[in-house]
Amino acid sequence: MRLNKARLEPQEADVWDDKVKEIMRPFVEQGSDYNIFKTLTHHPDLMRRWMVFANHILFKSTLPQRERELVILRIGYLCNAGYEWGQHVQIARRSGMSDEEILSTKSGPETSGITERDKLLMQATDELHAACHISDETWAALSEHLDKKQLMDLVFTIGQYNLVSMALNTFGVQPDAGLPDWDLKSS
Repeated sequence: MRLNKARLEPQEADVWDDKVKEIMRPFVEQGSDYNIFKTLTHHPDLMRRWMVFANHILFKSTLPQRERELVILRIGYLCNAGYEWGQHVQIARRSGMSDEEILSTKSGPETSGITERDKLLMQATDELHAACHISDETWAALSEHLDKKQLMDLVFTIGQYNLVSMALNTFGVQPDAGLPDWDLKSS
C-alpha cells in the first residue's frame, strides 16, 4: 500500500443518497461492496459511467479469464497497487491460477519456466507501462496467439487497470478484510 490511510474514506450505507444506493445495490446484494466501490460513491456519476467500461473489461472481454488476470496482476504489481493486487489474487485463484503462476507476475516476463504466451502477455504489459506502446516485435509475436479483438482487449485491460491502480494509490483505498498481500498472505 502506498498510503497507510485513506485520503477519501469509503462511504458506508448510512450516508448514501438514493442515487448511490441504486448504484451500490448489486454490490451489496452480491456481498462485494468493497472499499473501492464505497470510495467511488463520492462521485456517483463518474462511478456509474466508469462501471460500463470496467464491466466490459472484467466480464465481457474476449481475453480468456486466466490471461486477463495475469496482465491485471502484472500491471497492479508494476504500479505498486497493493489493493488491486490483493483483489485480483482472489479472482485469479477462483479462475484456477496457482499461487506459483500468480507470483510469476511479480518477476514478469523474465520468470523461468513460464509459457511463451505468458511471457509475451507480461512483456506487452511491461512495455505499455514503461513506454505507453507495445513494440512491433512483441505485437507480432502476440498476434500468433491472439486475434485482433483479443489484442485490442489486451491493450484496454492493461490501460484500465493502470488507471484503476493510479486511482487506488492516490485515493489511499485501504485493503478489505482478508485481502492477500504481496506474499499472498491474508491480512
